Amino acid sequence: MSFYPSLGYLVFGSRLRRLSEYFLMEVNKVYEQAGIPFDASWFPVFYLLSKQQPVPMIDIAEQLEISHSAVSQMVTNLKKKGLLKTTPCKEDGRRQLVAFSKKGEELLQQIQPVWDAITTAMEALAMENKQSQQVLAAIAQIEQSVQQKPLSERIKEQL
Repeated sequence: MSFYPSLGYLVFGSRLRRLSEYFLMEVNKVYEQAGIPFDASWFPVFYLLSKQQPVPMIDIAEQLEISHSAVSQMVTNLKKKGLLKTTPCKEDGRRQLVAFSKKGEELLQQIQPVWDAITTAMEALAMENKQSQQVLAAIAQIEQSVQQKPLSERIKEQL
């Protein structure tokens, strides 16, 4: 038996991280092979902006459930690459509105077919095994459970 599966829930987070890193690496390989200068880590911001723009930076942070600082760093990085632009909010000059630049819009057009292919490929992968078909629902249930009661509290109760 492989090392990780033999440890069960003790390495659950490590296994999820390894699988996530594998998926991101494979998706980045697809972008690279297609000659598309896109990194999978940019996906959440690009996806949100593909649905609506401009978006206040604070709203991006709230929707992605990450810190304002992390969003600010990513937006700054993508601005340096010429993919995004920011403008002050008319109602509140302290707030920054984020939108695609022309170059960002062009990149979005290139990556959207890849997103469709990822969805199709992942759905097919999940359908290969009966338990895999439930993976998204199972993850959602675990996420909901740890929101109600953090894992750290659950562990302390066992000590």
